[in-house]
Amino acid sequence: GADYVKFQMWRAKDLYNQSHPNWKEINKSELQNDTAKKLKQHADKIGIDFFCSAFYPEAVDYLEDLHVKLYKVASITSAFKHKFALETLERIALTKKPVIISIGFGENKDKLKKILKNNKLYFLYCIPRYPTHIGSLNFNKMMKYDGFSDHTEGSLAPILFASISKNSNKLLFLEKHISITESKGPDKPFSMDMESFQKMISEIRKVNKIRNTLSVN
Repeated sequence: GADYVKFQMWRAKDLYNQSHPNWKEINKSELQNDTAKKLKQHADKIGIDFFCSAFYPEAVDYLEDLHVKLYKVASITSAFKHKFALETLERIALTKKPVIISIGFGENKDKLKKILKNNKLYFLYCIPRYPTHIGSLNFNKMMKYDGFSDHTEGSLAPILFASISKNSNKLLFLEKHISITESKGPDKPFSMDMESFQKMISEIRKVNKIRNTLSVN
C-alpha cells in the first residue's frame, strides 16, 4: 500500500568504527550495486517507485544508471556529519531531481537550498534517536515541514501526524523503517514488521479520506 520503497546506500567504513560490537553484521548490511539493481527491477515489476538515501557520491552515480526518480538525504548527511556529505550533496545537485531531506540536527536550510538550488526540495521533521520516544516529538514544529521521518515504535505517531497535519493540500511524505522477519541490520530493533506497516497505511488512508470529507463540508 506504500507509494515508494526506499533503501540506504552507505559504506560501513564511512559511518562506523570497525571496533563496533556489531561490525560484521553492519558491514554485511551494505547495499551492494548488484542488489540495488535487483531491487529496482523488482520494484518496477510490481509498480512501486524505488529510490535510496545516498551516503557517498559514487552511490549517486550508480543510482543514476538505475534511473531513479528522486533521492533521499539522511540527517547525518544534511548536517554534514560524515566526510562525504558535501560531495554527495553536490553530486545529487547535478541530477536536478527532487530530493527529500531529513532535518534532525538543526541543519542550515539556507546552505542546503544553495547547494541544491536546481532541485525540488522536501524537508522532513526528524528526531535522530533510534528508537525515538513519542514524547520527544514536537507536533507543532512538525507541521511546518513537508513530512515526517519517523523512528518511533508502532503506528501512533504517524497516524497522529496524518490526523493533525495542516498541509492537507500539498504533497506530504511519511517515512517509516520496516523489515521482514528474517532480516538483520542496524535498523532492525526499531523497524516495523510488514503486517503492522500494511495496517498503519490502511489507517492513514482512512484518516486522509475523513479529512478530505471534512474539508469539503
